[in-house]
Amino acid sequence: MGGMGFIEQNKALCMLSVLINTHMLMAAHQAGVERFFFSSSACVYNAEKQESPDVIPLKEEDAYPAMPEDGYGWEKLFSERMCRHFREDFGLETRMARFHNVYGPHGTWDGGREKAPAAICRKVIHAKVTGSREIEIWGDGKQTRSFMYIDDCIKGIELFMHGPVVEPLNLGSSELVTIDQLVDIVEQIADVRLERRYNLDAPKGVNGRNSDNTRIREQMGWEPGTRLRDGLEKTYAWILAQYMARREGRAALT
Repeated sequence: MGGMGFIEQNKALCMLSVLINTHMLMAAHQAGVERFFFSSSACVYNAEKQESPDVIPLKEEDAYPAMPEDGYGWEKLFSERMCRHFREDFGLETRMARFHNVYGPHGTWDGGREKAPAAICRKVIHAKVTGSREIEIWGDGKQTRSFMYIDDCIKGIELFMHGPVVEPLNLGSSELVTIDQLVDIVEQIADVRLERRYNLDAPKGVNGRNSDNTRIREQMGWEPGTRLRDGLEKTYAWILAQYMARREGRAALT
């Protein structure tokens, strides 16, 4: 797992995943695998279409002309083409979903690879527990994103693997929020209000990104069933338990 901080600061390491994807495709073909699923990313989309927080939801065709996220996005877009050509040349049935910010319990929540929902939950928890009453936000808080709960993601993957669609499709929520609004929701869950300190030098990614679910809704009948607030409540509760267990463990060592 890699959040924006890791992606922007480790472009070469992200590109090396091309080797993993290539070897997996080769091994699947040699072993006679019937279907191969590749988890792509919304980072494949043309950056020029994501310059405004008031982003128009991204359609599948917006990946071209190619101008994806440097490093990570190029790796994903290239690997999509690899999947396509293995299907066309070797008959390997490949399926590709472009994930839009998956979150939920049991995900990375600390250390630099966590996504925004987990990072915000951790920061709010830390501020509340320690009494600091302050939170650092990467960027100006106005950048927009959509976030998909893990249960919805898994249901979508099952549909991909059992369905006939061979072209990449969006797999994400279309419930667009600003990062400030994301913080608002987590503060409401935690019943706390914090002073916001904006770090304009921190990695923040594109200014706006949202999923157009028209095609997956028409071709697979899929729509995410979890509201952001509901998914964040479950995620917050899980991270809180992890945070407190770690805190108690450290206290026991002192």
